[in-house]
Amino acid sequence: MGAATAHSPVPRGPGRSSQVPKGVAAGLHAHMTDLKRGEFGKGRRIACILTSVLAAAAMTAGAETFAILQDGDISAWQEKRFHGRTVYTTAGVDGRTGLRADSEASASGLFLRVRVDLERTPILRWSWRVEAPLNPIDERTRGGDDYSARLYLVSRHPLAFWRTKAVNYVWSSSLPKGETWPNAYAGSVRMVALRSGREDVGTWVEERRDVRTDFLRLFGKRTRYVDAVAVMTDTDDSGGSAVAHYGDIQFTSE
Repeated sequence: MGAATAHSPVPRGPGRSSQVPKGVAAGLHAHMTDLKRGEFGKGRRIACILTSVLAAAAMTAGAETFAILQDGDISAWQEKRFHGRTVYTTAGVDGRTGLRADSEASASGLFLRVRVDLERTPILRWSWRVEAPLNPIDERTRGGDDYSARLYLVSRHPLAFWRTKAVNYVWSSSLPKGETWPNAYAGSVRMVALRSGREDVGTWVEERRDVRTDFLRLFGKRTRYVDAVAVMTDTDDSGGSAVAHYGDIQFTSE
């Protein structure tokens, strides 16, 4: 494991609830500001997507793999609440164990800190499943910033944390697959609709993204590292409800 320095875990106690720093001087601990709500210094924040990494890098069959989530085990993840609480539990469905999310007019997410080198493991693979999707809403507006399922990737600037960038892969309620748009609350966040509406509802869907290419396409600059990963099912803005499952998540070299 010594050679995998770019994937080194940051030891922190498992399962602890994060505390949001009140000032932007918190530096790294503020690098997730604005991903759910507000501009700098305003509104609710998804600050501090920083915690222990459950994952470890491994070399198997010539391909490098960096596991993020396995079998729905969230013992090393942290929770960030915005409005109410989305309930996350380990659950099995159709022979697969994953992370179940139940949201009822609520918004809270799970997150962990990582150091993924996109030069080595640029491919993100995961599965997800929506059981009860949101009714169609306008996700380009603040009143519609809700998703049955979403997966965050955060890349912080090494010197200027306010230049942090994030990509959200989402299960959209209304926008077509392949659509991209700026987050309604934070211009440094880009949303990418991978699934839409009720299509594929009730089935496990496998996803594969070239993260390095996506960051370049969405922000126009090369990105070397992913510094945090988060999942969230949120329904607070629309007052709706949703049920989703998140399967294994991993970065791979191919």
